[in-house]
Amino acid sequence: MFRIICIVIGYLIGCFQTAYILGKTVKKIDIRQFGSGNAGTTNVIRVMGWKSGIITFIGDLLKGILAVVICKLIFPDQVAAGLYAGAAAVAGHNWPVFLKFKGGKGIATTIGILLAFDYRIGIICAVIMAVVIFITRFVSLGSILMAISIPILFSIFWKTNYELMILGVFLMGSALLRHRTNIERLLSGKESKLGQRSNKKVEEKQ
Repeated sequence: MFRIICIVIGYLIGCFQTAYILGKTVKKIDIRQFGSGNAGTTNVIRVMGWKSGIITFIGDLLKGILAVVICKLIFPDQVAAGLYAGAAAVAGHNWPVFLKFKGGKGIATTIGILLAFDYRIGIICAVIMAVVIFITRFVSLGSILMAISIPILFSIFWKTNYELMILGVFLMGSALLRHRTNIERLLSGKESKLGQRSNKKVEEKQ
């Protein structure tokens, strides 16, 4: 029963779309209709600028933290409670029921989840992502490599808890699924780098 409760709480928190709300209030646009069509930090930076992008990242990060903390407090004796809520928050962010299941890619939310659940894993993942982005300027590549590291890190720090490792695989899988078009563009050399601006209508189907 605790799993179901955590999933419901996490999903509803995840449905809070920072990028969508910011786009509507600041520029009176649906961010999902511009740039890459994604309701996430990178697309907000391209369409609305760095300030809005930073606000989006912080908002999505905080909802991941919030989902984990709330369910940890409700079920203090269930070590997996926070991670179930976190995984559901990513699902809510990526596929929000209130926005016809078209959201973001869940990376900022995933980092928030990991920091709140196990700061060691969260810090390592954040560093991996930051270093890759700094070197290559490809946010997608940093996100992909960070996602791949999640189940590896869970197998190191939580090697006796298979339930947590399975949830770690889910976090990786959802990130890779949402980045499938980015992977194709990276392989073809057509991926955009961080800082490239775009005010065009949706460039591709996500």
